[in-house]
Amino acid sequence: MRQPRRSLRVHVGLLLVGALLAGCGSKPEAAGPAVTPSQPAQRQFKPGAAGAGDPYFPGYGNGGYDVSRYTVKVRYDPAKDTLTGTTTVHASATSDLSAFNLDLAGLTVRSVTVDGEPAKHTRKGDELSVTPAKGLIAGNGFVAEIRYDGEPEPLENELLGGGGFIHTEDGAIALGQPESASSWFPVNDHPSDKASYDFEITVPDGLTAVSNGVPGGKASRAGWTTWKWAERAPMASYLSFVVIGELRVTTGKHKGRPIYSAVQTDVPKGAADDSIAETVKVADYLETVFGPYPFEAYGGVVISDPRIRYALETQSRPVYSVDFFRQGVNTEVVAHELAHQWYGDSVSLTRWQDIWLNEGLATYAEWLWTEHRGGRKAAESFASRFHGSSDQVWRTPPGKPGVENLFSNSVYQRGGMTVHALRVAVGDDAFFELLKTWSAEQRDGNGGTDEFVALAERVSGKKLRKLFDAWLYGTERPAEPKPL
Repeated sequence: MRQPRRSLRVHVGLLLVGALLAGCGSKPEAAGPAVTPSQPAQRQFKPGAAGAGDPYFPGYGNGGYDVSRYTVKVRYDPAKDTLTGTTTVHASATSDLSAFNLDLAGLTVRSVTVDGEPAKHTRKGDELSVTPAKGLIAGNGFVAEIRYDGEPEPLENELLGGGGFIHTEDGAIALGQPESASSWFPVNDHPSDKASYDFEITVPDGLTAVSNGVPGGKASRAGWTTWKWAERAPMASYLSFVVIGELRVTTGKHKGRPIYSAVQTDVPKGAADDSIAETVKVADYLETVFGPYPFEAYGGVVISDPRIRYALETQSRPVYSVDFFRQGVNTEVVAHELAHQWYGDSVSLTRWQDIWLNEGLATYAEWLWTEHRGGRKAAESFASRFHGSSDQVWRTPPGKPGVENLFSNSVYQRGGMTVHALRVAVGDDAFFELLKTWSAEQRDGNGGTDEFVALAERVSGKKLRKLFDAWLYGTERPAEPKPL
């Protein structure tokens, strides 16, 4: 995510071995009870945790299962601001479950089934608790179907601001970080549980509904149009989105992948359209630095709603506030959000504390793109921040920013400086090998700071813990970086 500059979430196989002790031609002194090694152990079914265990957001996500795919079918009526939905969750139990939770904010649940059988359900705040007719056995798959409706509402966070589903003049937008998905469908709302998604979004004729992944076409009936989208690569829930409204759409193909971009029609033609038209050019450059583009589609969406003043790396199709383009063409923000397709989307966070990995690498991608286009070199971009950053940037450690500073300048700018300090320390060959290795080895998965540091040491052959400690966790400006 990027905000406009202001004036300036084994199977353990138990092998039971019986040893038969028999004397040579004699009987044991006493006979013990009969041994029945084939008797199964009694299962202990328990409710799954109502949280994924993230220290920053203990209530986000849930435990006890792993989702592989969501099928989200919703109908939204902007005139009434009402949404009706059916979401099917394909998952596997990771422990023996008597019940499990999903995150769902505001909407009314009408029915739940698990493996086709009616399931009991209760609500407490934004937690939906589901009790299947039978316990779910660890390692087994299950399918939950939830039917719901109501008036969707934004999600409010006192420290981070709003997100989620918001009603607009001509439709709606569902967007936000660190959470948003639970405002329009039931979900395990934490990036540690990634899944593929199928979306079917039905809206009144004349409106467009854009979401993630590959477009699956549209079909109209009785005054309504259903738009289909499919994101097959695993995706963190906060990276899902929908924009519904009157949109100016551009389509095409690049390297066999579909391009689908859209701009709200109240945005004048010009800088916004021209900027996102550069998406594939920017992506092609980033491939030379980060490795193969990780998804099956390209695109971007520009929105004009004044309540959204940021850009977000929604998977395969970033969403940008029009504010980024008011001064003209801006491909730096495009580079930032596209860099997240590798770092943040394909390689997602394990915990929110490590957000510097997302934002530091994406900020550095801006500097690399600027240099590639003939602007100032990445080293110059580093120097301007290193010598010009405020004391607050140095007092706030990006590797442990706290919830209140999750989207602070320290996370972005000092995060980017950390990346450059690493480059100086290990040299260009090891540095660029590291970037491609990280995106390749962690592709479609999750990673954190400790794994990144370990990989950097493996690739470079150098001890780097002191460097990372100073740049990520120190509360004073580090010394200027030097080769190790």
